[in-house]
Amino acid sequence: MNLAGWIARHAAFAPGKTAIRFGAQDISYGAFARRTGRAAAGLAALGVGRGDAVAYLGLNHPEMLAMLFACARLGAMLAPLNWRLAVPEHERMIAACPPRVLVVEPAFAEHVRSIRSGLERTLIVALEESPWKNAAASPPQEGAEDSPVLLCHTSGSTGAPKGVVLTQRALLWNAVNSTHMHDLTSADRVLTTLPLFHVGGLNILTTPALHAGASVVLHARFDAQAALEAIERERITLAVLVPAQLSAMMESARWASADLSSLRMITTGSTIVPEAFVRKVNARGVPLVQVYGATETCPIATYVRAEDAERKAGSAGVPALHCEVKVVDDAGDELAAGRDGEILVRGPNVAAQYWNDAHETAQALRDGWYRSGDIGHFDEEGHLYVVSRKKDMIISGGENIYPAELENILAECPTIEEACVVGRADGRWGEAVVAAVVLKPGACMCEADVLALFQGRIARYKQPREVRFLAALPRTELGKLRKEEIRRAVSA
Repeated sequence: MNLAGWIARHAAFAPGKTAIRFGAQDISYGAFARRTGRAAAGLAALGVGRGDAVAYLGLNHPEMLAMLFACARLGAMLAPLNWRLAVPEHERMIAACPPRVLVVEPAFAEHVRSIRSGLERTLIVALEESPWKNAAASPPQEGAEDSPVLLCHTSGSTGAPKGVVLTQRALLWNAVNSTHMHDLTSADRVLTTLPLFHVGGLNILTTPALHAGASVVLHARFDAQAALEAIERERITLAVLVPAQLSAMMESARWASADLSSLRMITTGSTIVPEAFVRKVNARGVPLVQVYGATETCPIATYVRAEDAERKAGSAGVPALHCEVKVVDDAGDELAAGRDGEILVRGPNVAAQYWNDAHETAQALRDGWYRSGDIGHFDEEGHLYVVSRKKDMIISGGENIYPAELENILAECPTIEEACVVGRADGRWGEAVVAAVVLKPGACMCEADVLALFQGRIARYKQPREVRFLAALPRTELGKLRKEEIRRAVSA
């Protein structure tokens, strides 16, 4: 059975139950099963088959979820694109894995027309004109548990995008892990406001909810006021909200008086969450629990359950029910409790490979273990504490930002001698991006000049919020940058 079977089975058990509520639309499991079948038939008619990619560019929409399950039926992969990215970034992703079909929400049609390469053999379909809306019979089941079904892009130390390939088996076991984490049942009402192009928005609760037969209240994008209203009106029981979202909600005048009594817990992650922040939300009467993982782990690797939210505030929890996690030293030897080392993850939820990148796959996936590059330790009770994210990665507002990508742009400027991009602690966003710049002798640039270099090149959320001009960048005897010294300098 493939993932599309989830929807078909729930349609048989409870055809009238709400699967997805999206604005004024109330889509039952029966209707969603038919929509998924039509999407599979329509995509097959466009030539989509086993191993093909179907890209989607748009805000959260039920049709994107229908396409995921349609791809599962066909043995194809859904490749959701981050709508916040700039044209050159999308061009690199599309060049790496040209989709057979690209479905585009109207608001992004002009953006797609600006993409100059990679779409020569791609059929571009407007979301509102999806040719499968009136399709009849569903095609035969081609997808299997080992079939790749999701291609999510993440960046690495080089700043180049990598396509993380997740199989249907990975999504299934991730859903099982989520069920245990949240005590998830068909009675739950899940609020989804995170972007579905992130595995956090798609797979921490949304696909697990559809696996369990629960109801998903889907928002096109996050709005603090709308989220609070939905929790009250829809009697939401579970939600995933990253710290930046929670901060925006807590700044609202409604936060103190909003009726949150229906919430059994709020799940958070994507960054290191301070203990004080967890307790601040817990004080509102709602357990805030952390989940740890990565795109490569689908993402659930460790988690805290509701009963430990207060006692283990600041912890990333214990390894998921069907997942192994260990902390190792540089030699690969497992470390005892209390000792920091690299976090490794193994389980059926781990990615199969990086798309068309054998070198990166071999570096990150060894003997079945995913090498996260994150640093942490277990306590005596087996709870994981993440003390440092990937060596250079910046996490701002829940978004991963890789300095190399920005540094490559700065390196192109003829008046810049050298530059380094680091994160500075920020109360609202977690981290703010700061560019440390050394100008060539006699050159003159102001902060606005440096910031202008990024306009139209990369997404706005990745761009530096601040520029610091330094006389020189500190380096080791071997010429390597001393990034910790640079971080201290920009934080002073």
